[in-house]
Amino acid sequence: MLSKLISRRRSAVMATALVACLGSGMSSGMAQAAVDSVHFLIPGGAGGGWDGTARGTGEALSKSGLVETVSYENLSGGGGGKAIAHLIEIADQSQDTLMVNSTPIVIRSLSKMFPQSFRDLTPVAATVGDFGAFVVKADSKYTSFNQLADAYLENPRAVTVVGGSARGSMDHLVAAMAFKAAGGDPRRVKYLAYDAGGKAMAGLLSGEADVLSTGFSEALVLAEAGEVRILAMTGHERSSAAPEVPTLQELGYDASFVNWRGFFAAPGLPQSKRDEFIGVLEKMYATPEWEAVRDRNGWAEDFRPGDEFVTFLEQQEQEIGTLMRELGFLK
Repeated sequence: MLSKLISRRRSAVMATALVACLGSGMSSGMAQAAVDSVHFLIPGGAGGGWDGTARGTGEALSKSGLVETVSYENLSGGGGGKAIAHLIEIADQSQDTLMVNSTPIVIRSLSKMFPQSFRDLTPVAATVGDFGAFVVKADSKYTSFNQLADAYLENPRAVTVVGGSARGSMDHLVAAMAFKAAGGDPRRVKYLAYDAGGKAMAGLLSGEADVLSTGFSEALVLAEAGEVRILAMTGHERSSAAPEVPTLQELGYDASFVNWRGFFAAPGLPQSKRDEFIGVLEKMYATPEWEAVRDRNGWAEDFRPGDEFVTFLEQQEQEIGTLMRELGFLK
């Protein structure tokens, strides 16, 4: 039941939209701007999954000519709650703003880390799916996830996990899920929380932790620098972006996880403006600029626009709530 709850995904980019975009002759440098400007609000610091998703999406939109002007603002704090509150506060002046978020907006709302939920915003679209990954220093004594799991089973407090999100949120949840699948007690995970993936990485390299729980796309960037190794990832199958990295399932653990990422606008956004945002994101999928960004990050396309996104969020709220109670993060 655990793996079914956390592995459920619906990855579907509308074929008709792709055909329409391709048929229009849109190509690099030739597409007319469909939106004048987009300001990306990023609820965390540099180096995290939200930062990479916003900047990668902005890169594709700008280079393809779909958006004329792209800007970014990192506003970390409160597990993402500071950015949510800010977007609500400036709703009348933020009609060009898209805030990136992901599964944690559901997790942190359920755990009362902040008082708002997705219902206080305008859900625009989910755009990509990323996986979880477990990363160690290049010279770590752990050369496989099996070794790490065995060490946890022998003494859970001897394995320190670091993540770029608060206790009880996604990086913690994914680690608990993996060790539970290995036969351990998920409530005994020794977890150090940092505000953003870059800071968590620094904690790993400084020796404060044995393993970093993070997004697979973030892990790929870290591994390319040569300072870390990826022990395992949480997809159903290996990724072409790093075919040498095994999945938890193939290592014998019945666990998988897909983290959606997408965009929200301010509350009260006119329907016409939401449709405009949805349209430009949909067109982005047909561009070579997006293909380059997607493949570089190892993302899966996971497009759920408008009302479909809202329905998905409502379903995920129920499923994740059940999972968090099972793991002891909610009463």
